[in-house]
Amino acid sequence: MKNAVNATSQSSFNTRKLTTIALLGAIAAVMSLTPFGFIQVGVIRITFMHIPVIVAAILEGPLAGAAVGLIFGVASLVSNLSTPLAPVFLNPMVSIVPRILIGVLSAYIYRASKSSILAAVVGTATNTVGVLGMIYLVAAQQFANIRGITMDNLGKVLLGVAATNGLAEIAVAVVLIAAIVKALNRTRK
Repeated sequence: MKNAVNATSQSSFNTRKLTTIALLGAIAAVMSLTPFGFIQVGVIRITFMHIPVIVAAILEGPLAGAAVGLIFGVASLVSNLSTPLAPVFLNPMVSIVPRILIGVLSAYIYRASKSSILAAVVGTATNTVGVLGMIYLVAAQQFANIRGITMDNLGKVLLGVAATNGLAEIAVAVVLIAAIVKALNRTRK
């Protein structure tokens, strides 16, 4: 009888995890493929497309976070096909790998700290630093050519983007993720 109960609870757990991945993955994809994933405030473009990844990581762990991150990354790659930065984002090291890492790192930070705020900060920073860092490491010349900047100024430009957009994105993510996780945890009990 005990095995039957464990099998039922394990099946329920897997169903819940898969449902969470599917729902948050769909939200991440829609946000990536439409203008719903960011807000423009002056010259700063604040993205919150990574929020479903962090929520999945907090609620269901690193595998779920990585899965939703993969969906977000692939959707990001696809959505950038028609943009001037397409050559940069066609590289999965830029568009996909950092998004998977958002979910993995956020999950482990949450497990260690039990703080959705800290997980939001780390996950958002992972997105910003991961994407901009990968641009610098694997697509610097392409990015500089597309943006019309010199290689000497590339580091400064990327640091400027990280400072302005990154800090604004962290602030938005902390507020939204804390509220979303609190609400979802209430419904799950």
